[in-house]
Amino acid sequence: MKLHTGDTVLVITGKDKGKTGSVLRILESENRVIIGGVNMRTRHVKKTFQQAGRILKYEAAISASNVMILDPKTGKPSRIGYKVDDKGKKTRISKISGEEVKAVKPKKEAKKKATEATEGTKVKEKTEEKGTKDVSPASGKKSPFWKRMGFGAGEAAAQGDRQEESRSKQDHTVPEQQSQVHRSGGRGS
Repeated sequence: MKLHTGDTVLVITGKDKGKTGSVLRILESENRVIIGGVNMRTRHVKKTFQQAGRILKYEAAISASNVMILDPKTGKPSRIGYKVDDKGKKTRISKISGEEVKAVKPKKEAKKKATEATEGTKVKEKTEEKGTKDVSPASGKKSPFWKRMGFGAGEAAAQGDRQEESRSKQDHTVPEQQSQVHRSGGRGS
């Protein structure tokens, strides 16, 4: 395949026609590529005991024939050719300008930041709708029920004025029961 990861390409056909992005992955056996920010799909993940339900956005593969590399000199879409040096080294060139197309490694951090940004906005929107801050966008984890409701150590630390005794110092005796219980002998009375 003539495309490499990190190449800046233009989508020439389909629903994302005219969009540009860098190639994140190449699926050579299927003749498809994954481009950052192009052909976005939405996946709804069902909640589990360990994780809350969420909506994921990700880039789906697009056919390699639907994209063209951008010429490094002119910035226009171009086909890719090859040129062999005197030493026998094969390099990719742009057919429009004859300029060498250099392979640039895609930044994985940029992709992570983009996905975190989209997930972070979703989390913020959900917390604004509910009116409670039960999910922190930085960690993405849901706080326990007892902390949200104000039970336990979190409440004691927040109030501060109410000091509880330790469990060993509390009175654990059984309260006195009423010694005389009046019961009638008849049914239904």
